[in-house]
Amino acid sequence: MWRARAGAATAVALAVLAAPALAGCGLGAGPAPTAVKLLVTRDFGTGTLRGSTSPKVAGSETVMSLLMRNARVQTRFAGGFVQSIDGIAGGHRDGEPADWFYYVNGVEASEGAAETDLHPGDHVWWDLHDWSQTEHIPAVVGSFPEPFLNGTGGKRLPVRIECESVSGSACRAVDAELHRLGVPAAISAPGGGPAGHTLRVLVAAFATVGAEPAAQALLGGPRASGVYARFAAGGHALVLLDADGRVVRTLEAGAGLIAATMREGEAPVWLVTGTDPAGVALAARSFTAAALGGRFALAAAAGRTWPLPVVGG
Repeated sequence: MWRARAGAATAVALAVLAAPALAGCGLGAGPAPTAVKLLVTRDFGTGTLRGSTSPKVAGSETVMSLLMRNARVQTRFAGGFVQSIDGIAGGHRDGEPADWFYYVNGVEASEGAAETDLHPGDHVWWDLHDWSQTEHIPAVVGSFPEPFLNGTGGKRLPVRIECESVSGSACRAVDAELHRLGVPAAISAPGGGPAGHTLRVLVAAFATVGAEPAAQALLGGPRASGVYARFAAGGHALVLLDADGRVVRTLEAGAGLIAATMREGEAPVWLVTGTDPAGVALAARSFTAAALGGRFALAAAAGRTWPLPVVGG
């Protein structure tokens, strides 16, 4: 995550959003990107402020220029920090820091908003949230079917589904959904090849893939993974957290989780996992845009789902 500090201001989103003010308003040469989407939310996606599948675009847009063309934006620090969108400002709430962050195709910003060019099909998501528990949420699931359709930085990524049971219902459900979307995917057992720039989907009980670096990160909660949940009891319990990192609920048999995380220099890794095969199957049934839209991560058990972090129990 690209970030910087500015005096007594918040310590995380400043340089992520940094850009000269005029750069956000200007137009570059070239055709406008097509099929771009814009979503503006607060509190980890629980409140939608603005959403458009056909925002106004013109010329060679950047993330900043797209936002400024479609919303009322106030900046600070010579235009280097988005302070408010549509009158909703960052700062502190209930003593905790809260600021604007942005994601393109479900991947956290790696450079300033005015330096991030838009590509056809990009899904841009701005969210105002509490970052007291982690400054770094590298990937989210709420832009699905991105990044499977259009990848990152304008480059589509190869996709590999790594399944505990390649003939099982969970593996088949994930593969069928990607096939329906026109996304070709290889299928293998977990650890079926190098990661690198391959977009991997791990479909397995946590106890099976717990040695994977992406799964290991889930043991450490949001500071380690960016996901407001962690596995415990050898992977047989899923602990759900609120935005303050407090335990809200512990799910055991039949609990599932869909989350994404990412290591620097690699493609995102998606986890369709759970406390046991029943939990994995339940998670796989939520591998849809309808279930995941606007969610940072999603837990499921006993016919109920919980967007993560949990708000209101």
